[in-house]
Amino acid sequence: MNNQSVKPAEGKLGIMVVGLGAVTSTFITGVLMARKGLTKPVGSMTQYDKIRVGRGAEKKYLPYSEIVPLASLDDIVFGAWDVYPADAYRSAIYCEVLKEKDINPVRDELEKIVPMKAAFDKNFAKRLDGDNVKDCRTRWEMVEQLREDIRRFKHENGCDRIVVAWAASTEIYVPVYEPVHGSLAALEQAMKDNDTEHIAPSMCYAYAALSEGAPFIMGAPNTTVDIPAMWELAEKTRMPIAGKDFKTGQTLVKSGFAPIIGTRCLGLNGWFSTNILGNRDGLVLDEPENFRTKEVSKLSTLESILVPEAQPDLYTDYYHKVRINYYPPRNDDKEGWDNIDIFGWMGYPMQVKINFLCRDSILAAPLLLDLCLLSDLAARAGRYGIQRFLSFYLKSPMYDYRTDEVPVNHLFQQYTMLKNAIREMGGYEADEEVD
Repeated sequence: MNNQSVKPAEGKLGIMVVGLGAVTSTFITGVLMARKGLTKPVGSMTQYDKIRVGRGAEKKYLPYSEIVPLASLDDIVFGAWDVYPADAYRSAIYCEVLKEKDINPVRDELEKIVPMKAAFDKNFAKRLDGDNVKDCRTRWEMVEQLREDIRRFKHENGCDRIVVAWAASTEIYVPVYEPVHGSLAALEQAMKDNDTEHIAPSMCYAYAALSEGAPFIMGAPNTTVDIPAMWELAEKTRMPIAGKDFKTGQTLVKSGFAPIIGTRCLGLNGWFSTNILGNRDGLVLDEPENFRTKEVSKLSTLESILVPEAQPDLYTDYYHKVRINYYPPRNDDKEGWDNIDIFGWMGYPMQVKINFLCRDSILAAPLLLDLCLLSDLAARAGRYGIQRFLSFYLKSPMYDYRTDEVPVNHLFQQYTMLKNAIREMGGYEADEEVD
């Protein structure tokens, strides 16, 4: 029962990722290995999850690809930009997320993925010092060169469609500045005037992608597409945008566990979260200005799940703290500790401790796959602007903060939104309530 208004996934899908580090090299290697039947894409909902469609006698549980026309893994072509010139094979070996035996079977394909020069400004990530960077006089020139990269990649690889995703480091915090970020005209002027304070390099990637008819996904907590000017551009180009920050470890736990406290009507005194991480992401986040960007994203989760106004007896004045510590010995093996101080009957205190020894890129890779496939689907379905149904995958879901809209951070409500959107695009009734 396919909805004819969704264009079929014909031809090749080019996935162009900013950053060819741990997440991207793990993602690409996994897809190439899965295509050869040498591994399974575990953790990817587009490859495994089944959704109920119909009710009563009509009820069926179907994988996403039987409800909507998703691009096949066989049709994906990979490209990347990075400040370091290492190809995808060398990057995968260097990042030490995967064992060599799980990389070597696709070595030939990985070696062909050589990163294009990155649009980069060291002021936005002081800890990175790669030299594979574009020489641009202005931010507008950055946009022009990136657009040319996308056009060339699309042509050389015979791609029908492109999706661009950011899986590079977190930039320093760029607060929303109305005179520049408030309208598309102001943003374009600032790019031409080379306003390097308010225009982050990531904004140039997003602008270039949307202008070239490619959906854009923000996998870091950067404010890149979380500004009215970009919403205006997405509307003008009729392209989907999604962001921000892949929901991999600790925030996944938080968005799933906070509903337990809320549903059971227990009180919260405090939630302390800390992480140790040793990869390039950890190195960049060791810089206070870059951590600030991440902190804003990680703090926003809890406040919209356990709402003081809704339950003043239970959630007034709780203390919420988030820490990230750079610890090189761990590399990509991130460890997250959560100490949760709750209270129950008659105010008696209790504690919950969660210790998640996760692998950052192993959790992020399937998210990146799903976000790319579903953003491509959204574009073919004529959906544009902020894709709220993708909030499930993101730490700090985008929403229109100019209105009274409240972002949905509750994991199971987010999952309902995802299922409803898939049903709708598949021509079925979006029949679950988000409440």
